[in-house]
Amino acid sequence: MTRVGVFGGTFDPVHVGHLAIANAALDDIPLERVLFVPARRSPLKAEGPVAGEIDRLRMLEDSIVGEPRFGISRVELDRPGPSFTVDTLAELRPEGELFLIVGSDAYADFPRWRDPQRIRSLASIVVAARPGAPGVPQDVRLLDAPLLDISSRELRARAARGKSLRYLVTEAALRYIEEHRLYR
Repeated sequence: MTRVGVFGGTFDPVHVGHLAIANAALDDIPLERVLFVPARRSPLKAEGPVAGEIDRLRMLEDSIVGEPRFGISRVELDRPGPSFTVDTLAELRPEGELFLIVGSDAYADFPRWRDPQRIRSLASIVVAARPGAPGVPQDVRLLDAPLLDISSRELRARAARGKSLRYLVTEAALRYIEEHRLYR
């Protein structure tokens, strides 16, 4: 059975930390592929994404060119309302054996997610440590990934101040952000 990583988020914008985690999952678990799943809107965040769906999807598409084991699923963008991981995993189940990739900052909220037990039955949970986030509990697998202190929120704030995002996002994403004047 194909081993597939499922890596969700708003990717607003996608950055090198996201790609480093996905790449580490390919090698560490190991996986045949990683599906990035951009969220329409996170149910645990008060506000929706800053960039629109098309912009976030395009930055992701442009950023993963060159890695054939990376793909994108529109499953959450095509579904109305907030994105619930349990629904996404149920829909992606035919893809193969699923491994849910989350940062330790997001995993800290796992008890608040919709139907955590069903999530565990649909996918193995793999957690990437994040700077300043709580430690990873024993009941999940810790991903051997680089510890990069980059967040999309901080990148949006940096761009709003007119600062460069070079080397923090891919060249393709940087070009897209600059051409479309995102986060200004």
